[in-house]
Parts: sequence; C-alpha cells; structure tokens
Amino acid sequence: MKTSLGAKTLLYPAPVMVVGTYNEQGQANVMTAAWGGIACSRPPCISISLRSATASHAYIVSRKAFTISLPSRAYAAQADYIGLVSGHNHNKFEELGLTPVASTLVDAPYVNEFPLVLECRLVAIHELGLHTQFIGEVMDVKVDKMLVTNKRRVNIEQLDPILFMPDSGLYYGLGTLIGEAFSIGKELVQHKDKA
Repeated sequence: MKTSLGAKTLLYPAPVMVVGTYNEQGQANVMTAAWGGIACSRPPCISISLRSATASHAYIVSRKAFTISLPSRAYAAQADYIGLVSGHNHNKFEELGLTPVASTLVDAPYVNEFPLVLECRLVAIHELGLHTQFIGEVMDVKVDKMLVTNKRRVNIEQLDPILFMPDSGLYYGLGTLIGEAFSIGKELVQHKDKA
C-alpha cells in the first residue's frame, strides 16, 4: 500500500550541476543547481531551473549561454559551498582556488577541476513559477581524457558524480551496476512474445 506525500519535486536522484556564467563585468561566476536534466536528444539540449533571485539567472538571460560542470565526489564540499553563497557578493572561483576556463563556443566559463563539462547556448526560457527553466543546446561536451573508454563513452564510476536527494537534502554517490539498458528486459519481451 502506498501513502500520499503530496505534490512535491521528488525525482531521484538529481544530478549536482555547477552552472557557469559571466557577470556584467565579465567575471566568471558559478552556482550549484540540481533542478535540471536532459531536455532533447536532437538537437542535444539540457534544462536547468533557477530562481530569479540568483545572480546566474540574470547572467544567463544577458549572455544567452551557460555551462554545466559536473563535480566528482572529491569536490563535494566545493560544490556545496558554491550553492551556499551568492555570486552577487562572492568570487567563488577565487575563494575556492578553482580555475575558470573560458569556453571557445559559448559566452560562459567552466570549472577546470571538474571532470565533465557541457557548453550550452541558450535556446528557450520558460517561466514556470518560482523557477525559470532555461533550455540550452549542448554545443560540446568536454571530459577529462582519463574518463573516456575505448568506446568513446564516459566511465561513470571514474567520473564519480554527486547525486542530490531533494526531500532529505543529502548527497550520495553511485551505487552498483544493475545491467545494460535496452538489454536486461529482452528476456521478458521474448517471454511475452511466446505467450
């Protein structure tokens, strides 16, 4: 039997994303966000949802671009700090000793120390209520070479991304491999076809 928890944003897990932007003076800024995900396959697009009170909100609207850097578990404290203080009052790169890298494809910086980066050109804005959803077309994905397999895929275990649980406010790491998508259910499909 199930019990109702009411209307909430419970979707597990939420990726911890560090959004990179430039302010009006061209200073690199970052914020931590967890409301986001894949929005489209072709063209490749992702979404992030930010409150208008954040510095990054205005910077994305102004510059029409943003990056998403995925921190690994080793940078969990830095990613959390980035979400605790405002870019209106803090130079987070300088305070944390992180290195901003200017994207050559979009008008936004990314975090050099974080192993995976998506460079996004703003293509749509949706006002939803408390949050504004920004849709960015992914112009390129950059990843540390040591994380790329011989099949040109990202080794997710070595990436070691941080996962956020919306209801508890806790960070987690990855669990164990379950199986290959579009494969482990084939036996069930074949069984149903025979019935």
